[in-house]
Amino acid sequence: MGKVEQSLLAKSKKSPLIFVLIDSEVSKIKESVNLAKSVERIGAAAILVGGSSAINQIEMAQVVKTIKKAVKIPIILFPGNVTGVVPHADAILFSSLMNSENPYYITQAQALGAPTVLKFGLEPLPTAYIIIGEGTTAWFVGAARGIPFDKPGIAAAYCLSAQFLGMRFVYLEAGSGAKQSVRPEMIRAVRRVFNGFLIVGGGIRDAKTARELAQAGADALVIGTLLEKEKDSLKKLAEIANSIKNARK
Repeated sequence: MGKVEQSLLAKSKKSPLIFVLIDSEVSKIKESVNLAKSVERIGAAAILVGGSSAINQIEMAQVVKTIKKAVKIPIILFPGNVTGVVPHADAILFSSLMNSENPYYITQAQALGAPTVLKFGLEPLPTAYIIIGEGTTAWFVGAARGIPFDKPGIAAAYCLSAQFLGMRFVYLEAGSGAKQSVRPEMIRAVRRVFNGFLIVGGGIRDAKTARELAQAGADALVIGTLLEKEKDSLKKLAEIANSIKNARK
């Protein structure tokens, strides 16, 4: 267990965390740096850089390097493919898309990317990436057999199997721009069996939803599309951050 993982675990014991996702192909470098500084001030615990369709390694590496100089919180790669493995980050969600129908996204991409992770000195965070629902970019690109939103038992079974396989992180992903978020009852079902670090993302646009997910057992919430497309997004992020501070009390 590396420094980033130890830090995230320690912080999440006090309060659920916010991870902010920056898509290197959507945001320009200057915009990304300004956003990173702003969300750090608001209280984000980490910056995720990547996305399901990010393919420009040179551009991504420059974004990561520039953001790294501007903030103190960890920069964690969130790769959709081997093209998402770049230098200068602190860690990487070393993920297996557990419910993909394409073995490439379950083990093959990981085998191809692992030597580069080692070469760049990235801290691997062993993660089960699980797509909930259908119709999003992550679902399409990853050829996922999306778990229905109203089937919490299936999600729990996948997460338990991830734990038995030695994965210490689970990321339940409704997808970028999802019309709805993962439901609290699914998070509760997963929490009953999974003892690791539970990340939830997709469709989280307001403080009420964020608090419900945090109370259900999420250790970290990923906010991305909200910051890209909605007005007063930083104000909304601050509201979300405040809403989850005491969610477990």
